[in-house]
Amino acid sequence: MNKAVDENKEKNNLEVITHSPAETIELARKLGALLDGGEVLALDGEMGAGKTHFIKGLALGLEFTDHVSSPTFNLIHEYIGGRLPLYHFDVYRLEDPAELEGLGYEEYFYGNGVTAIEWSGIIKDYLPEEYLHISFENILNGSSYTRRISFKAVGPRMEKIIEALKQEVTNL
Repeated sequence: MNKAVDENKEKNNLEVITHSPAETIELARKLGALLDGGEVLALDGEMGAGKTHFIKGLALGLEFTDHVSSPTFNLIHEYIGGRLPLYHFDVYRLEDPAELEGLGYEEYFYGNGVTAIEWSGIIKDYLPEEYLHISFENILNGSSYTRRISFKAVGPRMEKIIEALKQEVTNL
């Protein structure tokens, strides 16, 4: 795992290159260990870019040990039994962002657990004032698995999380 050079030194950004699913999972595990509850993580990236692997690592960081899968056909998976609840949304199949209202999204977004939303751009108007945006990009590198994972904090609480994650990534 390589921390990319942060040329602008903004405290609300971090870019990390991972070279395997295991590295993506480990990065997310480190993030999960930093979370206290009430955070919303907005994930975006093309199919196969590592979002579900990231959620698996996040669950590990929250001390959840059961199997984690993509909730594509259910929209929401609730993982209870770790240090904090993890609410995993996959909104790819929403036909209209307003459908989110029928799911009671406020209870998740403003609750005490951690909410991770795959394809968050679809529901950007529903995101809270503070959230951590995480974008995933496949990098062509022959046949190898390489991903650029970019973190952008929206709000001061998320900036603190980014700063703490930078320390964790530096200590790898």
